[in-house]
Amino acid sequence: MNEQFEIIEDQDDIPSNPTSNPRVADLINARLSRRGFFKGLMATSAVAGAYMATNGVVRAQDASTLTFKSIPQKITKTHAVADGYDANILIRYGDKVVADAPAFVPGAVDAVSQNKQFGYNNDFIAFMPLPVGSDSSDHGLLCVNHEYTNAELMWPGLKDAMGVSQEQALHEIAAHGHSVVEVKKTGGTWQVVDGSKYARRISALDTEMVITGAVAGHDRLKTSSDPTGTRVIGTLNNCAGGKTPWGTILIAEENFNGYFGGDISKTNEERNYKRLGISTDSWYSWVKYFDRFNVEKEPNEPNKFGWMVEIDPYDPTSTPKKRSALGRFKHEGATVILNKDNSVVAYSGDDQRFDYLYKFVASKKFNPNDRAANMDILEDGTLYVAKFNEDGSVNWMPLVHGDGPLTAQNDFNSQADVLIETRRAADLLGATQMDRPEDVEPNPVNGKVYVMLTNNSKRKEANIVNPRVENIHGHVLEL
Repeated sequence: MNEQFEIIEDQDDIPSNPTSNPRVADLINARLSRRGFFKGLMATSAVAGAYMATNGVVRAQDASTLTFKSIPQKITKTHAVADGYDANILIRYGDKVVADAPAFVPGAVDAVSQNKQFGYNNDFIAFMPLPVGSDSSDHGLLCVNHEYTNAELMWPGLKDAMGVSQEQALHEIAAHGHSVVEVKKTGGTWQVVDGSKYARRISALDTEMVITGAVAGHDRLKTSSDPTGTRVIGTLNNCAGGKTPWGTILIAEENFNGYFGGDISKTNEERNYKRLGISTDSWYSWVKYFDRFNVEKEPNEPNKFGWMVEIDPYDPTSTPKKRSALGRFKHEGATVILNKDNSVVAYSGDDQRFDYLYKFVASKKFNPNDRAANMDILEDGTLYVAKFNEDGSVNWMPLVHGDGPLTAQNDFNSQADVLIETRRAADLLGATQMDRPEDVEPNPVNGKVYVMLTNNSKRKEANIVNPRVENIHGHVLEL
């Protein structure tokens, strides 16, 4: 399993940060060596039974307060649950989503049917109560991402994922995206509501989306299928996401770079695409069959991906919106929180080793009495990137065209350029390199923000609260 893990990690998490910006591990080490503990910035192990921090003092973690008997820690062909708990299948790959979806046929190659059925590889799951605005916990919408496909499992006997046929590639494309299904708990059992008016499949095959914010209509997003630069078909590699106070969901486009191929040196976007990890070799066969995935034929298509996508699950006729104001990078998700004055803040991590932590502050405030007035709050605001200091403080640096190095001298001619090349803009501002920042969770009770740093096997430094070189288990930052 370790060998398999390393292969997967090497494929989707090859560092592409060319800067010598300070790394968070260096700052942790410097502060620990000087004071022995944190005050404003604390690092704790992500592994149970290691360390925790209270009032700035690092100490051994107390015994777990969980009372159930743990299941054996081993990998088996079937899943397991603790004694006294049950696990039931609610919906699976190929199951019916929309009312006219046909029955699933294992091993079939049928993109049209797949486009109406539950997609592949679930990541983010959101429960949205029904009716909208209620606090119901037994009736609602289940909103589920379909991040990627495993062709060798979809069609057993296939030896090489790059060897799929054009028809199989179309099926894979349809299996990407998102599903919305209505679920209800009756007699203690959850079930999908058949024929629900809310049911929807959003796919990379044919779901049209609009691009909002400063990037919309920019020349760098114009393609032969969309000369306006304002629309795009589908969304790719949707990892985690988030929920908004006005009842929409956000789904994240993470490792979109792996879907494109071709010689990036033949485009005007070579520097941009190199920073994002786009290379000649695609992870999928799609590049062989469809021009949109070949940068030599459609050099601007990748600029339509790498965004946060906002979806209204309560309106199956609504058009998903890619919110360019939140920046373009490998989004793991976006956690939205309301401040006491109803201002809206969204935190997001760029899920790659040595990349950065961001937050977005919307220009408009949340209106608790008017859902419609909130629907485009994420269209405009200020995006910030984090720079951590040795004294434990954090500087949030605005990514605004014209500020500091973000000028025409560095090929940033507009705010659209800053957002399209968010990573390079953050590089120039001296943002702090992180160990794969994934989930970011603000705590509305204590006012603190917790940043989950997943791992970084390339890291060689150690410190008292994270005493592991090759940081394969990650750590947690408390802001």
